Parts: sequence; structure tokens; C-alpha cells
Amino acid sequence: MEEKRPPIVTILGHVDHGKTTLLDFIRKAAVAKGEHGGITQAIGAYQIGISEKGKVLSEEPENKKNLSPEHSSLITFIDTPGHAAFEKMRSRGAKVADIAVLVVAIDDGLMPQTLEAIKHIKEAKVPMIVAVNKVDLPGINKTAQMEKIKKQLSDREVLIEEYGGDVPIVQVSAKIGLGVDKLLEMIQLVADVNEFKGDPDLPATGVVVESKLDKFKGPIATVIILNGTLKKGENIIIGGVRGKVRGLIDYLGKQLSQAGPSTPIEISGLEGVPDVGAELGRETSTKEEKQAVVVSILDRLKKDETSVLKVVIRADVAGSLEAIEDALSKFNEEAEHLKIIASSTGDINESDIKLASSTSAIVIGFNVKASNQVMKLAETEAVLLRTYNIIYELIEEMEDVVEGMLKVGALEEIFGTAQIVAEFPYGKNEKIAGCKILDGVFTKGPRIKILRGEEIIGETKIKSLKKVREEVNKVEKSDECGMMFEPKIDFTVGDLIQSFRTI
Repeated sequence: MEEKRPPIVTILGHVDHGKTTLLDFIRKAAVAKGEHGGITQAIGAYQIGISEKGKVLSEEPENKKNLSPEHSSLITFIDTPGHAAFEKMRSRGAKVADIAVLVVAIDDGLMPQTLEAIKHIKEAKVPMIVAVNKVDLPGINKTAQMEKIKKQLSDREVLIEEYGGDVPIVQVSAKIGLGVDKLLEMIQLVADVNEFKGDPDLPATGVVVESKLDKFKGPIATVIILNGTLKKGENIIIGGVRGKVRGLIDYLGKQLSQAGPSTPIEISGLEGVPDVGAELGRETSTKEEKQAVVVSILDRLKKDETSVLKVVIRADVAGSLEAIEDALSKFNEEAEHLKIIASSTGDINESDIKLASSTSAIVIGFNVKASNQVMKLAETEAVLLRTYNIIYELIEEMEDVVEGMLKVGALEEIFGTAQIVAEFPYGKNEKIAGCKILDGVFTKGPRIKILRGEEIIGETKIKSLKKVREEVNKVEKSDECGMMFEPKIDFTVGDLIQSFRTI
């Protein structure tokens, strides 16, 4: 059953505008001081308890467990890097979060990374709170600078509340903690309005915000649990990396037996290091069900007499769509095996089904829905429609189809079969195969396969083809001939020779 869960908050903004210092003050841990050059270089995730007036409570988990919902609450923070080199990580941070706090230094105003952060927040479609930092700097005309920032935000279609919009703006000094309680109150207010909920009874889903290979623990991943509950001892898959949960460690280093919605947790027991942004989840279908899907897609390809899988893609956001397109494009490195007919964001609609029907494509969706009407049309038009919530499952299934296509499509055409009945030395270290043509024809062009029983000894080509003592271009069934191969191959009397090509 769904219940209220802590909001997940990401802090974004330009480098040196005080994001980590702000979080440092909130969680009372000197992260900023320990970073090289004062710049955060990895994503961290933390959880704090606050009072109803925005005061930070004790960070001890025992105390947080006993928080009264009427008088206090929890907030989960993701500290996302602000340097330009970490744009992709910052983008992932915004997509994981429920609320984004945009930090703007009062003396600088909006800067390049601030504008990028605004873009990421809008793409993620999460509520925004603007925190204007460093308001305690001496010599600053605070009123004029605040008006300048409000105008800059308005120009970027970020409308604050006093301009008729819905974006709160709070003045803070992360250095001395001025206004931080008001910021935390505002975060809780936005959370209350949006009513973020989770179901702790479901299998856990989440996103990796940090991963590494620890020399003592092995591969580990810091994951934000988005929904459900993860328990110690469970078998999991994170972005294709399998594992059994050996340890669940919170940000204070304490071992937990389970982690529920909105909880940041370090997981050990993985077989490899998953990528940042990889999704924690369970396989949603059995091997038999997956195989059945692959077979149905292959049957469709056979019916349409094509070896190219055509797809129409729908995804929730542009970032997901780009990731899927990039992954699928790798199937075409050697030859075209998969063709994207169309791709866009938003729910699957009737136009997608009609396009797929007219082009013999399938429709795949990620984190999107298809109405009953759309599903009925797909059934009528005999269009295969598949939706996914985990990207690696989508990619794995398409990979299975492409591999199946290659296995089905790699047919051999046999031109001729011969048997080696004698061998003759030639020159210093070569030999001629005396052959009897059992079936078909042999020429110098196609590849040659040598078989000993059911074992393939190797493949080569005919360098010389002689009938009696004359060089010829072709020999046919019942002919006797001599063959020399290049490259050399270790044949023996009794071996079979096949001339073939791969279709």
C-alpha cells in the first residue's frame, strides 16, 4: 500500500556557487573541506531529519526512526557535481530527484552551468526552488542583485512566486546557515503539496548515483531506492550487473537489514561495477516469457521476408530516448540489423501503431503508457507492442532478436562436395589433394571447408585446380581432380571438401 515517503532533493547550480557548502551545513558533515579544490567530484546521497520549523535534527538513524510525522520529517539529498565536466552526472541527478534546488550566488547571478541546470530541471519535470546564496557578502547591493537575478530567471521562463509563477525563491548564506531553515521549510512545503508516495511492499527499484571498485568490498554502488524495499540477501540486477545483496550500508556507515523508498544506500555483493544512472530492478518476465517474445518478433520478420528489425520508439523524456537510440545503434556496426523508423517522447498513440503497420515495424516504449484503444488497434493491425520500465531489459530483448535474426539468416549455400582420395607432395612443403567430386561443382572463387567426420578442420580457398595435368576453371560431379589450397590446410585422405558461400 502506498504511503508518504521522504522527498528526494538534488542541489544544482554553477561551480563555486556554494552547493556543497549548503549541503554541508544542512547535514553537519565537512564534505566541502575534504574535496580537491573545494569542487565536488562525485555524487553523494544523504538523509536528514528536520523539525516542523526547518531545524536539522540529530542525524542518528535511531532518532530519525522515532520522528513524529506531525512535528518532523525526513529529506533525502543528492549532492550533484556542479563543474561543467560533470554535465551528464548532473542530468542524472535531476532525473532521480523529486525536487530540485537551484543555487545561484547573489554576486554572480545566472552563469553557464546555472542555465544548463535549469534545462535539466525542466527536462526532468520536477518542482524547482531557487536558493540565492552568499547574501552575507559585504559590499553587495542585495536589493539590486536580487532584482537582477529575478529578471534573469524570468528571461529563462523560470517565474518566481512574486512574479505570478510557482517557483519559490529563498535567500540563504550556506557559510553561516542564514535562511537555511526557511529553505528546508520550503522543501517540506513543496513535498507536502506534491504528496510524494511509495509502496514499501513492492520489490525495490532505484537508480545508481555513484559506483566504484573498492579494494576491500569489491564492486559497490550507491543507490537511491525510488520505490519498494530492498532487503539483505536478495538477488538483484543493476543495469545488467547481477549480484546478491551482501551489505546495505547507510551514509553514516551503519549496516541495515533493509532499505525503503527514498533511502540512499550503499550496496555490496555485485558481480561488477554498474554505470552511474543504471537502474536497480528485478527481471519482470521469466526466461520462457522472454524467449516467447523473441520468437514472436522473429516470426514477424520471417513473415515479412526481411532481416532488418524495424522499430518505432516512444520514451518518457529526451534523455531516455537518446540513451535507447545510442544503445540500439551499436547493433549496426557491421551491417544494418535494426532500423529506427521513428522516435519521440510521450505515450504511445494510434499514429505510432499505424506507422508500424505500414512499415512492418514493432513498437517499443520506455516508461510510457498505451491506452486500451491503442492496444486494441495494435491487435487489429497485428503490430507487436512492447513496453519497458528498465532500459537494460529493452536492450537485452532487442539484442536477443538481432542475434536470433543472425542465426536464422546465416544460411549456407553448398556449391559442391568432394572427397580426398589421395595426397601428393609438391615442392618443399606443399601437397596436392587428389579429389573425387561427389556432387555439384567446384571453382576457384568460393571458400572451401574441410570436414573430418562432423568436425570442421578449417576453411581456405582453392589456389590451383587441375584436371589430369591441365589447370581448369571448373570441375563437376564424377570428375577427378587435384586441388592446392591457400592458405595451407592440414588435410588427410578421407576428408570431405565443401565449396560454399554464406547467405
